[in-house]
Amino acid sequence: MQQINDRQLAGVTVPDTAIIASAIDHARNSCEPYLFNHVVRSWLFAVRLAQLQNIEHDGEVLAVVALLHDITLNERFAGPRRFEVEGADLARLFAREHGFDRSRAQLIWDSVALNSTPSIGLFKEAEVALCTAGICFDVVGLQYELIPPSDVAAIVAEFPRLGMKQKMTRCFCHIARTQPGTTYDNFIRDFGERFVAGYKASSVVELVINAPFDEEQP
Repeated sequence: MQQINDRQLAGVTVPDTAIIASAIDHARNSCEPYLFNHVVRSWLFAVRLAQLQNIEHDGEVLAVVALLHDITLNERFAGPRRFEVEGADLARLFAREHGFDRSRAQLIWDSVALNSTPSIGLFKEAEVALCTAGICFDVVGLQYELIPPSDVAAIVAEFPRLGMKQKMTRCFCHIARTQPGTTYDNFIRDFGERFVAGYKASSVVELVINAPFDEEQP
């Protein structure tokens, strides 16, 4: 782990290392402006939640994973796996190339892969849980009452939302339209069913019923 100094960003004390600076640059180069602001806000909200709840964690891991969690969320996405898994592989590669050991790199993979699955992510290691919480705070307002309104306002003022709801919806619908097989078991399915004409997810019920096994009668 590098020597970690602190700095202020939108009023939040965050760790400052060369790897974090590289992750910020990588996110800025990989994401549209609205999405870059989202990943930075997610990081800041995650850090603030950790501070307010006295949650010990690896600040470098949390920074890298929050900043890189959406690098595959764009209209260039071509699968073949769901965008979180594709992104997790890229984030883990970034971590390994920047000297993270296998354990820390695996935390990054888990955090990215589970970032949109709070029913699992919130119950894993502190870094995974905090990343999930920060992202869900920014996207759907999960645990919105935990961060003082003045802190939220300062973060959003520094990194404005830039029409995130509409732009993110457009991106989700693009993935549902062009790569529907990556969406049937995750939240993008909801966007496909609501907004994409002709979208029809396969049913887990049918998969179970049609599994290729003979069943003995009870």
